Amino acid sequence: MSPTRMTNQQRRDQVLSVAELEFAAAGLHGASTEKIAQRAGITQPYVFRLFGTKKQLFLACVDAAFERMTLALLAAAGDARGIDALAAMGQAYDDMLADRTTLLLQLQGFAAAAADDLEVREAVRVSFGRLWQAVAGVAHLDPVTIKTFLAFGMLLNTSAALDLAAVDERWARQARTRIRPGLFTSVTRETNR
Repeated sequence: MSPTRMTNQQRRDQVLSVAELEFAAAGLHGASTEKIAQRAGITQPYVFRLFGTKKQLFLACVDAAFERMTLALLAAAGDARGIDALAAMGQAYDDMLADRTTLLLQLQGFAAAAADDLEVREAVRVSFGRLWQAVAGVAHLDPVTIKTFLAFGMLLNTSAALDLAAVDERWARQARTRIRPGLFTSVTRETNR
């Protein structure tokens, strides 16, 4: 029996999963499309036929990472609103930090955007905007509370990327301190005065 051929969508998904690992580890400029093609079992020209350019493949990977994060947060919130939604999303976010690929893809996207690549900046801005709107749309809280929640998320990203769990120094233990459940309640109370 001959092997079943993949559809274009299946092949695209396969290349994306391989490319995510490469881009997460090496970034836009460090990753090799030749290595991605080799690991996917296809030719490099086929990678370009599927995605156009290396940058477009990178952007597809970064967008997929943001989409996974957004969908996970929405699923965690369920029917909850307000602080309860943030608490559920915060727990899901903390759990997702174990997925180094998603974490590093987001950080690689921010790094490439910060390096004055306007196309990457705009694409990452759109992905981040969708994440912000999803959190705000579910929580129905004021912008300062949403901003505070997402700022803590960025601190968690940084801590995870630096693997602070492995650092036994006072500052690292302080950085790993869990956020107390009532924190966002007090932020909301302060911003609504």
